[in-house]
Amino acid sequence: MAIFRGSGTALCTPFDAAGKFNAQAYEKLIDFQGEGCADAIIACGTTGEASTLSKDEVVEVVRTAVLAAKKAGNLRGRKLPVIVGAGGNDTALCEEMGKKLVQAGADALMYVTPYYNKTSQKGLIAHYTRLASAVDVPIVLYNIPARTGLNMTPVTMETLSKIPNICAVKEASGDFGQVAEIAERCGDRLDIYSGNDDYILPVLSLGGKGVISTIANIAPAQVHDMVVFFEKGDIVNSRRMQLSILPIVRCLFADVNPIVIKAALNLMGFEVGECRAPLVPPEAELLEKLRNAMQEYGLV
Repeated sequence: MAIFRGSGTALCTPFDAAGKFNAQAYEKLIDFQGEGCADAIIACGTTGEASTLSKDEVVEVVRTAVLAAKKAGNLRGRKLPVIVGAGGNDTALCEEMGKKLVQAGADALMYVTPYYNKTSQKGLIAHYTRLASAVDVPIVLYNIPARTGLNMTPVTMETLSKIPNICAVKEASGDFGQVAEIAERCGDRLDIYSGNDDYILPVLSLGGKGVISTIANIAPAQVHDMVVFFEKGDIVNSRRMQLSILPIVRCLFADVNPIVIKAALNLMGFEVGECRAPLVPPEAELLEKLRNAMQEYGLV
């Protein structure tokens, strides 16, 4: 059974003027997601600036997310699962953090492939096998070779999909041939989520269960509806919605994520602050393009 179907929001982590985690702003973001029919919250991923959060901060963020998601879900009569990014390039540390995050209430864990030191495909199998055996919650593989310098092959995913609690992949390779091969090899054992907002519909057409989305931070209802239209067989409206978000998506990824999505949330009044160094605010020209695209879409 899928952890979720539809749109999972890779949520930004808000900081206050002093650069500290802003729990109150985070709760507001999650309530907005619940109101917009988001199907899952993904905390402490790339968009959540996990790489600059301390271990203690990650636990604090997750505890806040779990309580806020439960409240948002209860208000609307449905569960809003919290999937937590727990990846890194040290297997032992990932295992330790995974256990702590499950204790903090995570419904599932998402592990990006090891970066910098990277590893072989054999090493990936050993890494994920150990991580999966350490916890009793679902595991989401995260494949994003543009950031990690390492691509997890469909053959490796096929092997890992035979481990009972490894049940999904956030696939952000941009290689549709690879997505098709994953679907062919893994079948129902491994749910596929698009890792990029500009090709949600193509991944759905290959059997994907939805998306782990950046733009859903500011347009949760629209991304949710795009998947719903597809699942109801209304390809015309699903395609229309996919194409309509592209001007904003191009702005969001014209600089390093999550620089621009945090600027977008600030334009909407969510006061999420700036990214932590070494990321810096977007250039004025890009910010103006973003504002114009959001105005055209009716978000500001």
